[in-house]
Amino acid sequence: MATDCLCRKFLLTFLLVSFSSLCISNAKKYKTGDLIPLFANKIGPFQNPTETYRFYQLPFCEPQGGPKDKLEDLGEVLEGDRLTSTPYSLKFRVDVENEVLCSQKMDENAMKKLLRAVSEDYYFQMYYDDLPVWGFIGKVEKMIKTGTRKYFLFTHFHFEVSYNDDEIIEINVSSDPMKTVEITSQQPQSVSFSYSVKWKRTSITYEHRMDRYARYSFLPQHLEIHWFSIINSCVTVLLLTGFLATILLRVLKNDFLKYTKDDEMGAEQEETGWKYLHGDVFRFPPHTNLLSAMLGVGVQVLVITLFIFSLALVGMFYPYNRGAMLSACVVLYALTAGISGYVSGIHYKRFGGTNWVNNVLMVSMLFCGPVLATFSYLNTVAIFYRSTAALPFGTIVIIILIWALVTFPLTVLGGIMAKNSKTEFNAPCRTTKFPRDVPPLAWYRTTIPQMLMAGFLPFSAIYIELYYIFASIWGHKIYTIYSILFIVFIILIIVTAFITVALTYFQLAVEDHRWWWRSFLCGGSTGIFIYGYCFYYYFLRSDMSGLMQTSFFFGYNAVVCYAFFLMLGSVGLSASLTFVRHIYRAIKCE
Repeated sequence: MATDCLCRKFLLTFLLVSFSSLCISNAKKYKTGDLIPLFANKIGPFQNPTETYRFYQLPFCEPQGGPKDKLEDLGEVLEGDRLTSTPYSLKFRVDVENEVLCSQKMDENAMKKLLRAVSEDYYFQMYYDDLPVWGFIGKVEKMIKTGTRKYFLFTHFHFEVSYNDDEIIEINVSSDPMKTVEITSQQPQSVSFSYSVKWKRTSITYEHRMDRYARYSFLPQHLEIHWFSIINSCVTVLLLTGFLATILLRVLKNDFLKYTKDDEMGAEQEETGWKYLHGDVFRFPPHTNLLSAMLGVGVQVLVITLFIFSLALVGMFYPYNRGAMLSACVVLYALTAGISGYVSGIHYKRFGGTNWVNNVLMVSMLFCGPVLATFSYLNTVAIFYRSTAALPFGTIVIIILIWALVTFPLTVLGGIMAKNSKTEFNAPCRTTKFPRDVPPLAWYRTTIPQMLMAGFLPFSAIYIELYYIFASIWGHKIYTIYSILFIVFIILIIVTAFITVALTYFQLAVEDHRWWWRSFLCGGSTGIFIYGYCFYYYFLRSDMSGLMQTSFFFGYNAVVCYAFFLMLGSVGLSASLTFVRHIYRAIKCE
């Protein structure tokens, strides 16, 4: 019986997650006097966005019968939302003046909690008709003469709600600076909380009520400056790429002319350069199982990213559509698992692999394994802090079921399809039995210097946008300009493919035939640069601090950068493979 209930809950949650990311809620109609619940979401220090706690961890007024949690979908839970009921009575188009909420006797422990919250600049977030509203718990005043600080708790909040006919359009909250209680001494005292509500008519329609939050985003303060900086960066990178492409094409043209003349003069001419490697260039690399799995997961991440951009560009991820993007990521990762299994299996078969079980297990755990390890640590830290970022046990079970019942079976199915396919690796050149020795190379032609060169140019195309993205994810800003982000992403893919192809050519030109792994590592090296930028942003551009915030910042970014490494590595290797095939097919090697 319990098992059936759990299965039904899993199926219901999975369907809810699937459709919640693809559907925009319809307008709700109200009549005068209708009671619309005001839900409290979370509280936390303003400088540490991830360090959030339940609203009632502080001694606020509770509704009669105790607070009741609102049912939330998977994306909201992953985002740390924990909506709960409040005693505020905000009836549609009914003004309220100085309504007493409650009067509470604060003991010394409660005063210590409030003092700590005010000193750390705690804010709260509430939702009213799915509209977010924020406010601060208190304020700190510095006494100039004495150099001391006084801490005050806000006890009165004023809600101003805008409506259009029978629809709610906007809500704001403000505190009354004249109605505060000093809590500096931490002495027990009785505190009375109150609120007021003012309704006003507006001409803004329901369809445009979220435009305010998009304007609130000061990610660029001036949109024209943002566009100009991005376009300037992209044009600079594309010009540099164009110059390098022109040089590479001319070099290749000279190579083809030289090799054509050598063929006309006879086979006794000594072969040099990349043509000299025609018997080794298509020799399969070591660790083909791992390389195939990384290719499969990288292609899956690329497909997921393109789907996310598609949903964003059609307006699915409007501001404060709680958990929609995380829900979409979970669903798309589960449903696209067959792609990673198939792509990995195809390459593994072309490489002559036979251990199919090992390949499926490798591709299944290559991304999920590091994510699981990171999640286990971060969830433990969140539980220690009693933060809303800690996932409930039921949510963890649902995620495991999604992986076990959807993701893993689709991965296996993709691997089976690849195994039964008739594809073969048709190399334009025969591979010799024994590999040639690689001549001594200069230090700057080794793997790590090549990765640094390969990652710098793509990173320079996106580093301006990285600040805005980080300020949105790790701050209280809102990112809504997905068109710019999509353009930057496309340029990132193009530049990564080109720079990897160029470095592969230079590697073959010095008679180094070990290009398979090198092209993947060079393509994915941009992910390492992005993770390096994380340190710069955290220590020099943000005010974040504390074990929990630091752990979540570097933990989550490590997972994202790892996904970028796999995705861009797959792009680099695919581009290099296409390039190598074309140039050796052109010389008609034996």
